[in-house]
Amino acid sequence: MTSLVTDTHTVFSRELRPVLRNPFTVVFSMVQPLVFLGLFAPLLPDVAGGSALQWFVPGIIVMSCLFATSMTGSNLLFEIQTGSHERMLVTPLRRPALLLGRALKEIVPMVAQAALIVVVCLPFGFRLNLAGAVLGMVILAVFCLGLGALSYTLALAAKNQEWLFWTVQQTLLFPLLLLAGMLLPIDGGPGWLRTMSAFNPLTYVVDAQRALFNGDIWASTTLTGALAAAGVGALGLWVGVRAMQRSD
Repeated sequence: MTSLVTDTHTVFSRELRPVLRNPFTVVFSMVQPLVFLGLFAPLLPDVAGGSALQWFVPGIIVMSCLFATSMTGSNLLFEIQTGSHERMLVTPLRRPALLLGRALKEIVPMVAQAALIVVVCLPFGFRLNLAGAVLGMVILAVFCLGLGALSYTLALAAKNQEWLFWTVQQTLLFPLLLLAGMLLPIDGGPGWLRTMSAFNPLTYVVDAQRALFNGDIWASTTLTGALAAAGVGALGLWVGVRAMQRSD
């Protein structure tokens, strides 16, 4: 176990180093969420007792993490195509560490992006509950850990077929986004849409973020969101570790 932790830290440091050397990549990845924020925020209806940003901003934070984490497998796909991943496989590093270190790295840009979105929205009436936001980031980090592992698994399955990775990623990304009610509420939708939303684990993560960022820490949605994130995290790591162990 000690060696696994050491190997995971080694891979984590290797993957994080390019981000620290060029932190503007985190800022550039924020363009799409900020565009959504700038275009949708003026259309939000007025709500009693506060700004509509209290409902919208947590969804945008989850959306930015969804976009970034689901695309991380493209980095591994590039390493497979250049032969870098093959060289990593013949090192003494344990196979699970090759996936765990990569997946853990995704937490750092996720936290940075969430902080940037909050800072941008504070002057426009968004109120932040710090304790709830910290707990929300923990839940979101677990979810992103699993989603990042699934993205790496998809890259391993695609190998030299880059089109396959992007086809599957884009096909799943936007239905998950829309069915989670990030941009528009699902409550007023037809029954079949609400049913599909109920089977989307991201729905519960988004609801938990909205409750936590508004300071409602003990809401029932917090527990369901934490359970959904833990389920995705466990599933992603289990599938990802098995795929990495079988990688050649």
